Amino acid sequence: MEERRSLVLPHSLTKIIRWQRYGPVDDRPTAITAEWIGEPEWRDLEFTFGYPGAPIVSRRVADLLREDLETAGTFVPVRIDGTDTDDYLLYLVDKVVDCVDTRRSSKPKRNGEIKKTIFLADALPFELPAFRVPESPAVVQWNGWMADRLLGLFGDDLAARLVWSADSALTPHHNPWGF
Repeated sequence: MEERRSLVLPHSLTKIIRWQRYGPVDDRPTAITAEWIGEPEWRDLEFTFGYPGAPIVSRRVADLLREDLETAGTFVPVRIDGTDTDDYLLYLVDKVVDCVDTRRSSKPKRNGEIKKTIFLADALPFELPAFRVPESPAVVQWNGWMADRLLGLFGDDLAARLVWSADSALTPHHNPWGF
């Protein structure tokens, strides 16, 4: 198996989560710091997802998907290992959509993850590539069409799990956030 290295957010994650859960617009992160985890000779991942609310993408990927992704969020510069660079960007999802059936869904865990999410189909923002929900504002939900595009770009470098589907023939993963 090929070794890969990924970006982590040891010092910026708290600021991101605080903004996602409580923050006013003026507290929104405008830049973040990240560090590589893994050996320098390993291949760099172009989509890193160390936390479900803070996907980081390479500049190449941001440019490829910008038109779609910017309908739901914005890109924030990432300073890597103390160096200013524009090689990677945090995708900060701004759209929060009230579309969870709270009566039929599991109660969110302390970290915000909802083990069993039931969406209200008529309230889902199918046109958006990604969104967040008020019950779990620090977790990014990806719509199927964007998940398919990401899987097409990254193949085995990315894992995706079905959270919910209106199609009863499809079974949601029993532990969608347990990567």
